[in-house]
Amino acid sequence: MSVVVLNPENFSGEVLDTDKPVVVDFYAEWCGPCKMVGPVIETLSEEYGEEVKFAKLDIDQGQSLAAQYGVASVPTLILFKGGEKVDQLVGAHPKGRIKDFVDKSK
Repeated sequence: MSVVVLNPENFSGEVLDTDKPVVVDFYAEWCGPCKMVGPVIETLSEEYGEEVKFAKLDIDQGQSLAAQYGVASVPTLILFKGGEKVDQLVGAHPKGRIKDFVDKSK
């Protein structure tokens, strides 16, 4: 399953109004570490398939959403389940650590 590109208009429908766990990558185009995490998110999206939805939100396009969910630095991954924020992981981490984070959704 491909990574969903989020914006303020589709955030609620793609993240909050779904029964599936969702991992949102809050990133910025100008962020070096974000460029390392992006491909990991793409790979994990393929590995998890329909089990977990992966999405990304450019904080420069969604500043109010980033503030609403307490994103102070990028990259920040936030795990949503049942429309609620259940956990977050701040910073660039290796695939194994991100996979452990995603597995909390099960």
